[in-house]
Amino acid sequence: MSFKSLIQIVILLLILIIVGSVYFKYFDEKKKVVEEIKLSEGIENKKLLDLEKKILELESKNNNLSKKLQTKINEKITVEETNILESEKKTLNKNEEIKKNKKNELDKKKEEAKRIEKKEIKKIKLEDKDKEIKNFVKDVEYTSVDEGGNRFRLLANSGKTNNTNKNILDLENVRGEIKSDKRDTIFITSDYAEYNISNLDSKFYENVIIDYQDKKISCVNFDINMSTNKAIAYNDVIITDPKSTMKAGIVEFDLKTKDININPESINTKIEVISN
Repeated sequence: MSFKSLIQIVILLLILIIVGSVYFKYFDEKKKVVEEIKLSEGIENKKLLDLEKKILELESKNNNLSKKLQTKINEKITVEETNILESEKKTLNKNEEIKKNKKNELDKKKEEAKRIEKKEIKKIKLEDKDKEIKNFVKDVEYTSVDEGGNRFRLLANSGKTNNTNKNILDLENVRGEIKSDKRDTIFITSDYAEYNISNLDSKFYENVIIDYQDKKISCVNFDINMSTNKAIAYNDVIITDPKSTMKAGIVEFDLKTKDININPESINTKIEVISN
């Protein structure tokens, strides 16, 4: 082998060594960089994981805090509502109590008013009773004579002053007579009568019976007017004599002449006559 070839081989080996050194150094540095990068990424990932964990923990704490806060808010609202309800309940109870007291007072006033009213009514009734007793008279008899000489006599089992007119006497179980020197006597009986002591007028009513001569007249009402010397029988008038029975509307008596005028109930009706 020549010296030149040896030199070339040495140079070639040097080149290979240099290239190999550079290559290994490059890839070693690259490996270190990669490892550092991986290490850095690992650290970052760990930091990220720690951060995410912290974030999750914070979110959990925040949720718990929100729940607690909401619970407290709800509790506060419940307490406030309860207080409001209690306040309203107290107000309502107070109002109910006021109403109850007012009602009790009103009831007491009503009871007092009723008691006073009953007392007054009882007093009035007692006064009326005393008045009635004072005005009540048994075995009444009144007599009068008119300008024509007719003598009027009125008898009753009892009598009392009328409540609305002091001049009128209310009589019970009444008998009356109208006598004249020239005519037959007119006899009258009834359950009740009103006698006016100022003008001597009389009003007989309920089961009125009038006997005159051979006639018997029954009716509900029989009025005597002394100023006109007239008497009128009306309402369900029935006239009975030995020969017939008549149903009339009105029967008029002339107390001076003792004449009788028999009229129907209206111009459209006739007097009913039944022969006996």
